[in-house]
Amino acid sequence: MVKTAESANKETGRLQQIPPHQLACCCGSAACSCCCNCCPKIKQSTATRITYTFFFLLVTVVCLVMMSPTVEEEMKKIPFYSELCEKMNAGQNCKTLVGYSAVYKVCFGMACFFFIFSIFTIGVNNSTGWRAAIHNGFWLPKFFLLVASCAGGFFIPQEEIFLEVWRYIGAAGGFIFLLIQLMLLVEFAHRWNTNWSSGVKYNRLWYAALALVTLVLFSIAVGAVVFMGLYYTYPTACRLNKIFLGINGTLCLVVSLLAISPLIQKLQPTSGLLQPGVISVYVMYLTFSAFSSKPTEMVEKDGVNTTVCVFPFKSGRKSDKNIVTAIGAVILFGCILYSCLTSTIKRRSAALRVCRNSEPETERARCCFCFGDDTDDYDEEKTGAGQNVVYDESETTTYSYKYFHFVFFLGSLYVMMTITNWFHYDNYRIEKLLDGSWSVFWIKISSSWVCLLLYMVTLVAPIICPKRFEA
Repeated sequence: MVKTAESANKETGRLQQIPPHQLACCCGSAACSCCCNCCPKIKQSTATRITYTFFFLLVTVVCLVMMSPTVEEEMKKIPFYSELCEKMNAGQNCKTLVGYSAVYKVCFGMACFFFIFSIFTIGVNNSTGWRAAIHNGFWLPKFFLLVASCAGGFFIPQEEIFLEVWRYIGAAGGFIFLLIQLMLLVEFAHRWNTNWSSGVKYNRLWYAALALVTLVLFSIAVGAVVFMGLYYTYPTACRLNKIFLGINGTLCLVVSLLAISPLIQKLQPTSGLLQPGVISVYVMYLTFSAFSSKPTEMVEKDGVNTTVCVFPFKSGRKSDKNIVTAIGAVILFGCILYSCLTSTIKRRSAALRVCRNSEPETERARCCFCFGDDTDDYDEEKTGAGQNVVYDESETTTYSYKYFHFVFFLGSLYVMMTITNWFHYDNYRIEKLLDGSWSVFWIKISSSWVCLLLYMVTLVAPIICPKRFEA
């Protein structure tokens, strides 16, 4: 009897070790948080977005695996792999579970998941309603719903028609996501400069920080122009590279001079060189990415056909090529996550609506300014063994739920088109993410022009429509 009692106590202790808050997070309306109580407190709105981002990343990684023949070859070494594929009716060596068609189906399920939640959360203004409770909790049922949605794409009838129609829908959604991403970059540049400029009158170190960051940004931009001029141009070839490098370099110089012109300074006192520095670096990155994505050109040198205007890492060494692919993947994930997480904050458009002679009185200069100020007081829930959660949406939401899910919906389409190389998906592999494609080249070049145009509009709009932008 003593042993039995001791066993029961041990079982009770094990159950008590599971934080009830984490169980409520998975199957109830409680906000998610880490199990470790040494972690700093987290806002409910932040925890929710991080969890949805984890879902998004998880499906994206699955899509990357599906597009990799290297992974497919390694999986063939698994014992009874062929027999398992036949029992699952997945074709020989699970052919239906790999390739661009499988990516289209999985991304279709993820896009449907976020689109349904976008419709479901229309009109939600605070976290007290039942729809907000579903949005901020019930993560285990939502995970199963996401898996079911992705799996359901493989049972769609008339596959050829579906893939053809879904490709054009994906292209349209991907372009819209690119536009949102570019608008967000312009907003980020304005907000960065405005936030740090607000600290200059209190501490001159902020002025030194502004000058240092501006110098670094323009050094990177000028260095990129010199680098591409050396490695991506050739006297008798690469004419497009010469033209577009000259155009983009000149446009970056024009917007930089425009930002510090007396007329712009009069209407926008906070306008400086930091914003055009950020824009110039991003435009140079898009130009570099476009040149890397363009099909290679060859010229005859000493009787031998030689490839010119290529990145030095693409010299035939596999390790170097993997480095380039890895960098491209990191940049891709960074752009997608930043767009999805920050484009839904309600203050996102404040910097784009530049007001005449106005400086925010309550702006507090901070190194980390992207996700809002943490000085507000909210109700805090003590979870005991886990991370404390700050409920910051009891009165109103800090971001638009429907817009948040809609951005993730567009992000799903952008990931689908990027992983499958947009319109050139035949025999495509994820290892060729940065290989030649004219469609990717023109998308990147046009994106750089749209980015410059958007920034230029934010500078000249108060001049053209002064009454609309008066404080």
